[in-house]
Amino acid sequence: MAIDLKAIEQLATDQSSLKAAAGLAKPAKWSGVGVSHDGALVWGECAGSGANPYRVMADLRDLGNKCTCPSRKFPCKHVLGLLWLKAEAVMPFAPADTPAWVSDWLGRRRAGAGTPKAPPSVAPSAAKDLRAAQQTEPEVVEDPKDAARREVAAAKRSEDTERAIFDALDALEQWIGDQLRMGLSAFVDDVTARCRRIAARLVDGKAAVLAGRIDELPGRLLALPPGDRPRGAVVELGKLVLLARAFRTTPRDAEIRRAVAASETREAVLTNPQTLRVNARWEVLAEQVQTRRDGLVSQTTWLLSLNNDGPRFAMLLDFFPASVGRRGSVFTPGERFQGELAFYPSRQPLRALLVARAAAKDAANPEWPTPETALADSLTGPLLAEPWTIEIPVLLPAGRIALDDAGHPWWRSADGASTLPVAGSAEGLLCGTDLKRTAAIWSGNRLTILAAQTSWGRVSGHG
Repeated sequence: MAIDLKAIEQLATDQSSLKAAAGLAKPAKWSGVGVSHDGALVWGECAGSGANPYRVMADLRDLGNKCTCPSRKFPCKHVLGLLWLKAEAVMPFAPADTPAWVSDWLGRRRAGAGTPKAPPSVAPSAAKDLRAAQQTEPEVVEDPKDAARREVAAAKRSEDTERAIFDALDALEQWIGDQLRMGLSAFVDDVTARCRRIAARLVDGKAAVLAGRIDELPGRLLALPPGDRPRGAVVELGKLVLLARAFRTTPRDAEIRRAVAASETREAVLTNPQTLRVNARWEVLAEQVQTRRDGLVSQTTWLLSLNNDGPRFAMLLDFFPASVGRRGSVFTPGERFQGELAFYPSRQPLRALLVARAAAKDAANPEWPTPETALADSLTGPLLAEPWTIEIPVLLPAGRIALDDAGHPWWRSADGASTLPVAGSAEGLLCGTDLKRTAAIWSGNRLTILAAQTSWGRVSGHG
């Protein structure tokens, strides 16, 4: 089935959507592009501002469409860009079996859509001009004086931001001292209100990421058993002091700045020649979705490298407003794919961006790699490089999860040398099963199980 540019012009909501779609109609922006064998369905994955690409799909029979981006426009620029690629044959759409995520959408759509609508009229619209959207903006010769003034202004803004962050960190360290003087029991009893006040001060001081961390501190603390909370408070406050002093020492360090003020943009990571890029076979361990107190939803996808070189784990992290509702995931726990990841600058690379993705080349289902270091080193080593780290991904050796007399779950290594408490419950297949390998997150006091391999298959965690 064919589609022409006039249909795309009519489908767009406004001229700005057309202009944005023209910018996306480039092969470099897309991966996994395909068309169904009957030519009715097209799909692809488009790189966006977050760690995960957006999954885009359309039915050419009536131009129904879907995208996993949070845009409130329908159709969004990604759908228009995909249709533009097809209309102009900018890149080949290889016939292929319909992916499960396209079939799922199509099944839900047909179930509630009734009779398919006729394709929209392709009459030209006075409010939208496709030719204008295709035009490149004329190059403007910049006045060297204007460029110099902008550089000076940017340097001044950076200096002002840094000074504001230093002032906010002064307030934070004073606040921590006050909590210790007033007693940890009182702090634990009033932790939510106290953290909310200092977090607001940090937001005012341009330390928004650190503010978000403190906003989530009460949840981490109150998840501990009551007897462990004072010790947990000492650890949490101590990590905040270490992070604040690390920023004072090296305020331009990208990794430390990412933990205090803001992360680099996707473009900055991808264009940095020193960015670590790893092309490997990955398994999706789990996805964690959490609504934060600041009104954002964090979507974290944990990946395990099945190769024998490069980082063992990767974390894809996206944020979007809670007001847009739940976004569809581009991954399924347990799936494997061949992919290129670009890692954010770090002493221990973990957070990454998905650059390209393809089906796994080898149909075999190998076991997970053997842990490369002793368990004690895996749990403590990352803290030597980043002592303020909250979560440490770890690949555990053979072991088993069992309940103690109070009903609390514990992971115990097969040789009996190591025992670690497990967060939450361990109901279902995880409890009592011989686990050949277990992927988990260590918070310093509890394990959150992501997934495990057994002799008879894979088991998902409850984290």
